[in-house]
Amino acid sequence: MARLLRMPEVAANAVEAVLSQWPIPENTPFRAGETIATVETEKAVVDVPADADGVILKTLVSPGAVVEVGAAISLIGEPGEQVKDLGALLSELGVRLEAISSTTTSSSSGGMANGRGTRVFSSPLARRLAKEAGLSIKDINGSGPGGRIVRRDVEQAALATSRTTSGTPSAAAAAHEDIPHTRLRRAVAARLSQSTRDAPHFFLRGTARVDKLLKLRARLNASDAGSGNDSGRISISINDLVVTAAARAHVLVPAMNVVWAPDAVRSFSGVDIAVAVITDRGLLTPVLRNVGQMTLSALAAATSDLVGRARSGHLHQEELEGGTLTVTNLGMFGTESFAAIINPPQAAILAVGAALHKPIVAKGKLKVGTVMSFTLSVDHRPIDGATAAQWMAAFISLLEEPVRILL
Repeated sequence: MARLLRMPEVAANAVEAVLSQWPIPENTPFRAGETIATVETEKAVVDVPADADGVILKTLVSPGAVVEVGAAISLIGEPGEQVKDLGALLSELGVRLEAISSTTTSSSSGGMANGRGTRVFSSPLARRLAKEAGLSIKDINGSGPGGRIVRRDVEQAALATSRTTSGTPSAAAAAHEDIPHTRLRRAVAARLSQSTRDAPHFFLRGTARVDKLLKLRARLNASDAGSGNDSGRISISINDLVVTAAARAHVLVPAMNVVWAPDAVRSFSGVDIAVAVITDRGLLTPVLRNVGQMTLSALAAATSDLVGRARSGHLHQEELEGGTLTVTNLGMFGTESFAAIINPPQAAILAVGAALHKPIVAKGKLKVGTVMSFTLSVDHRPIDGATAAQWMAAFISLLEEPVRILL
């Protein structure tokens, strides 16, 4: 029997999402588990799988449409099912076909004539962004299917307009350009504003001599390379070793493996750690699960997979949720040290600086060593200062005697 497919709540507390695309056309059979819709949230592109074999009898919204969670997005039938009167069936299910037609040509596709007499189609998100940027949708060239105007077209038009109208700097205002906010940028801004408002941060700084750590990494990668099986081999990075050491420190100091909940401090048995990833769309923090039980090679492979899919926009929403700690590394840019804002609802974030040659004192003698600086930002609600200090001591010790990381 035919039924409605509704927009799922693909992110916690989400009220709307973008119907990105329909991978399977209308009247094409699909199998259970096959992706029948792709939905875009602020942070990820989420595939919606079929819960049983069937066929899409009618799509009710167009690609690019912003849809409220729980709203009907398509009519799903049993395998081989055919419906003679779609309007009557949809009416029985509480959906008017006339409203759908109007929505897909006006609201979802945004049909209107431009100055050349050609009908212009645009997504609701594109029209909203155009309105916010003070642009006429009729003046924008579409790059979507059939010339349809999508978000990137509006963003490019807004950028071009800002460059054109910025003009010559005057005494009143300097030349500038306005880059429209993406959904991800708005989400990150809201989340971090909430963190600085609700979570009382305190900070611990530590420095580790990492000469032994770098030698261990070189030996591990040389060992893999010398095995003769380089096919698909993933090199272990410094960040992989840092994440592993952080997970071991969580095992040694379990009072750090917590988050603040309204009625309790929630403590976890497994260690899940997020890694900050810079993408074209903004900053994402996918979560590595059960890091305390992973080998270094397994962690390196899992991290590589998450980073690749984060940058291509193919993370699942659940891969962006959970964890008690985020590791964020700006050392690759030469940054010596920095402090980061906690990613709620996590309890801490570890900021990793560059490995630098510096003068150090060893056994009463001055010499040159390689050191890295770390700053741990901690939510003071579930974690006391002494607990964080114990964790930092354990973490630094693991980095300076890295063979313990492998145990």
